[in-house]
Amino acid sequence: MTTRRTFLVLAGAGLALSGCREPAAKASAVPDVLIAETGRGLVRLSPGGAQKYGPAAVLSSDGTRLSVVRENVLSEIVIGSGEVTRTTALAAGWLPRVVSPDGRAHALAHTGALVIPRRRSRTALLTVIDGRTREYDLPGVVEPDAFTADRTGLFVLDWLPATAPDHYRVRLLDLNSGRVQPLQTRAKVPVPGGAEEQMRGEGRQAVLSENGQLLLTLYTHQPGHQHTRDLLSGRPGNAHAFVHVLHLSEHWAYCLDLPHPFGEGPPAGHALAADATGLAVVDATSGQLAYANLETLQIDRTAPARLPSGATAALLLTGDRRTLAGANDQVSVLDRDSGAVRGSWPVPAPLSGLGLSGDGARVYAGTPGAVTWLDAATGEATGRVEVAGLTALRHVA
Repeated sequence: MTTRRTFLVLAGAGLALSGCREPAAKASAVPDVLIAETGRGLVRLSPGGAQKYGPAAVLSSDGTRLSVVRENVLSEIVIGSGEVTRTTALAAGWLPRVVSPDGRAHALAHTGALVIPRRRSRTALLTVIDGRTREYDLPGVVEPDAFTADRTGLFVLDWLPATAPDHYRVRLLDLNSGRVQPLQTRAKVPVPGGAEEQMRGEGRQAVLSENGQLLLTLYTHQPGHQHTRDLLSGRPGNAHAFVHVLHLSEHWAYCLDLPHPFGEGPPAGHALAADATGLAVVDATSGQLAYANLETLQIDRTAPARLPSGATAALLLTGDRRTLAGANDQVSVLDRDSGAVRGSWPVPAPLSGLGLSGDGARVYAGTPGAVTWLDAATGEATGRVEVAGLTALRHVA
């Protein structure tokens, strides 16, 4: 889904077996800084309490910055401290859509994020970079997606047809010239006309690689999809699920296909995570994990995940080579190298996100209306904080 973004800080943790359901955790102040998504917008949770930002707020791809508009003022906020680092006055009607990881660049539109945008003949976008504003008037239905690493370009989703949008291509808006152009192939040559991939928004989730260079977007339910390499070679395409790899510095894109049966089950049953050593994708419907190498952009192997079938999935990689795969009210603890199951941890309600504290001591589980944290060594629930209307745990600082 175009509205879905899940960014987690990953760190090492010692994880052990836990086989029985623990008593409910007591309500207490959250020991770390978290970002939760609610029906009324983003909320920052910290030991000092909760800060509500409302619906006109967006989180950066690495989870370290917020872009917030209130009363026609754009604020740049550091997640860790809650500090407002810059404000910029705006004309009425602009909504934040993208903020760069360093907080210096913001993209805004007159409409909020939707799974499929409404038809329109032209799109107005506004960028605010180091406090300087510039407006763009673009033909068709264009949605902002991510800034280039040097903040000279904005990756956008160009939806087609503009009169009844149902699919899109990822393109690059040159912020100097104002022109929208195709991406490059992995060989760093422009994609020729007619060979741009066209994708549908269903099941769209994304994470940023640990080095900040790759935006990794999971697509499911894409039957008949033809990658650029298929279009160039004339081969038929039929990928049901893949990870779209977008290089934010070199401006190329590549699709990493996921093996069958990934993509066959509900989009919510899929989740992805990345760290310095690679990428993982889980499919709760089939109970499978796929591990990929981000250097070679190839699937290394698959392994069973043993999760409740069809439920909303959550995934977390730890620094000590553990994989935490969650669905429904269960988190499976797996050895990342051998695939061996090390434990099964209960959570008090269906999961809506997992996160790991920076020191690796606590695993956070988002559930409807609350966040529970578990001891990372035992899986024991040690605390809980209520968050009215919580729909997803988005980030742990």
